[in-house]
Amino acid sequence: MIPLDLFEDPPPEAQTAHETLAPGAVLMRGFAREGDGELLQAVESVMAQAPPRHWQTPGGHSMSVATTRCGPLGWVPGADGYHYAAQHPITQAPWPAMPGCLMDFAVSAAAEAGYPGFVPDSCLINLYVPGAKLGMHQDKDERDLRAPIVSLSLGLPAVFLWGGHQRTGSPERYRLVHGDVVVWGGPSRLRFHGVLPLADGEHALVGRRRINVTFRRVRP
Repeated sequence: MIPLDLFEDPPPEAQTAHETLAPGAVLMRGFAREGDGELLQAVESVMAQAPPRHWQTPGGHSMSVATTRCGPLGWVPGADGYHYAAQHPITQAPWPAMPGCLMDFAVSAAAEAGYPGFVPDSCLINLYVPGAKLGMHQDKDERDLRAPIVSLSLGLPAVFLWGGHQRTGSPERYRLVHGDVVVWGGPSRLRFHGVLPLADGEHALVGRRRINVTFRRVRP
């Protein structure tokens, strides 16, 4: 686990290193640096088609992170719980198609982390502004829990919380910067994780934002 100085870039030797978080889970530093402009452009195109919203949780609270989706299936929170749907619950329109460069990236990142053959059918885009956070949770609404989660960080640095298989306990903390990728599956697939409130700052490409793009396989 690296020191949590949000205002200092990691040393050059750490910018492309792979770090094992737990069995089946790996942090690949700088994996998305090359080609980040194309990835960001694809994400921005999705957000233009389906603008991020602060969705309501089943408990009636507004999420501090604004989200949108692309691909055949989109993860949707609502009064009846969390589920995946083929259509936007408000507009009833299909979710935007997943751009090819995002699909290719997810496949290559999963393979690099030891999960060959991963093909996502859902992509969740989380938009953070300073102060936004994500509480500790599991990604457990997918029917295919054999497939990993591939998580890409763009923009401002954030503190990623990596817990165990119970919500209780003190999670480990990892500083994620632009271009970092975390992949977890296998014995770590249902570990709890979250993000501390985003610190203010300015990123050269993304501005005062952090964009987290997570790829999932919902259907077996």
